[in-house]
Amino acid sequence: MERKKYIKNFKRVVVKIGTSSLSNDDGILDQSGAVKFVNDVSRVIKSGVQAIVVTSGAIAAGLQYLGMSKRPGDISVLQAAAAVGQVELMKMYGQLFAEKGLKVGQILITQEDTSSRKQYLNIKSTIEKLLEFGIVPVINENDSVAVEEIKFGDNDSLAALVSSLMESGLLIILSDVDGLYDKNPSGSGDARLINFVEKITPEIEKLAGPAGSAYSLGGMVSKIKAAKVSTFSGIPLVIANSKTEDVLAKIINLEQVGTFFAPMTGKRVKSLKRWIAFGIHTRGKIYLDRGAVDAVILKGKSVLPVGVVRLEGNFKKGDTLKVFSTDGHLIAKGICNLSCEDINKVKGKNEKQIMQEFGRELCCEVIHRDSLVVFDQAGIKSNEAL
Repeated sequence: MERKKYIKNFKRVVVKIGTSSLSNDDGILDQSGAVKFVNDVSRVIKSGVQAIVVTSGAIAAGLQYLGMSKRPGDISVLQAAAAVGQVELMKMYGQLFAEKGLKVGQILITQEDTSSRKQYLNIKSTIEKLLEFGIVPVINENDSVAVEEIKFGDNDSLAALVSSLMESGLLIILSDVDGLYDKNPSGSGDARLINFVEKITPEIEKLAGPAGSAYSLGGMVSKIKAAKVSTFSGIPLVIANSKTEDVLAKIINLEQVGTFFAPMTGKRVKSLKRWIAFGIHTRGKIYLDRGAVDAVILKGKSVLPVGVVRLEGNFKKGDTLKVFSTDGHLIAKGICNLSCEDINKVKGKNEKQIMQEFGRELCCEVIHRDSLVVFDQAGIKSNEAL
């Protein structure tokens, strides 16, 4: 069995549930969906597996609480709805898990919270302590204060980050679809569910549908992006329908439920590099010539000034940059040793030239290999919000 190769005796799972699984067709919070979800999670926990919940639904709960039948466009109203809705959501989870003899703890996160290494590790420490106490961590993006610049964008990405942070054995994303299909199931009677994805290729990405298509509105694009993050971190991911009976137990017992994405099986990415890859908000971009790209990808080298063609953004030493080839392919991400002003002084120059013009102070790697994460093998492209 394909899944058995990648799931072996794990003790921790991250489960993300989407708004569509917690609400009815009118977008109103539907407790029956939450009851089933809590029952499924409780069974997993009582089987001896630690479960971390990443949940959506705060805004939907808030709009219901405020008596609004339609989702408003005003961001301040949405944030107010998230503030009151998060209270309602946690009240619901607290009551439902209590009926199963379990307690819950709330953690609200924005991407800004993960940009500090210390804060990032503090989040991990808090979640670890909750699990140690037998408490179910319930995590959501802090929509009541998050602005566009510090948003994860969707809870699929947040779930992938949490799964990487906590080094879970499996990430499960529950939605209102059975998984990834070979064609749009809403318009094709012969659409076939794909049970197993060994590698996320451009062909697999196309199956999610282009941005703005009817199919992508269901969130499959964001789920594929989350699968890239998870599998790059060495963690398998399953996309499945929340309405499937005993869905979590079936997935953990290796039944052919949903779509399984196999993890990359090479050398496991270190915790520090996973933080660089997915925890930090980037401040700029640099573009490398062909020789520098080959040196980084094929030879395991640092990013040197001589290979830098151009840069974008206003950043300082210690900020995190995306590294691109000249054709716009994202190849890496890393912490820079020089400011944008200094890189502009030395770009395209070799060590001898830099020493003659500026001395030893600027004669260093733009990004040292130890602070560089290479994405090329993960198939992550320049349009990915990493």
